[in-house]
Amino acid sequence: MDLTVVAYIVYLLISVALTIWVARTLSRNGRIFLADVLHGNEKLAEAVNHLLVVGFYLVNFGFVALYLSQDDAVLDARALFEALSVKLGVVLLVLGVMHLGNVYVLNKIRRRGVMEREQVPPVGPQGWTTPPKAGPWAPPAPQQG
Repeated sequence: MDLTVVAYIVYLLISVALTIWVARTLSRNGRIFLADVLHGNEKLAEAVNHLLVVGFYLVNFGFVALYLSQDDAVLDARALFEALSVKLGVVLLVLGVMHLGNVYVLNKIRRRGVMEREQVPPVGPQGWTTPPKAGPWAPPAPQQG
């Protein structure tokens, strides 16, 4: 068997395993975060979590598939390890960027929700007060003349 094919097989096995592991870890640990972001709505948090995992798989498996091709033939063990290290390093970087992107977006959503909760007064308005007729903040009265 050609060493280039061996490199492809090893690359695919490790990349797919890493992608599945990262997605499961993010899904398991992201549930609590999503429940907080979505104000305790567990059903919605589970649905959003599932959608995020599906999107994560699609983007990362698509990248792994597109990045599979090798321009140079792998002729010896050294070239095999070099090709695998470059390919797996790039896959790990893409997985990390995807993870940070998800956390960034979810944190923005969470912060917006916290800001909306803080803008609601703890007690509803009790009535209206009329502003004073004169004072340092009132506009001056029109002059006749």
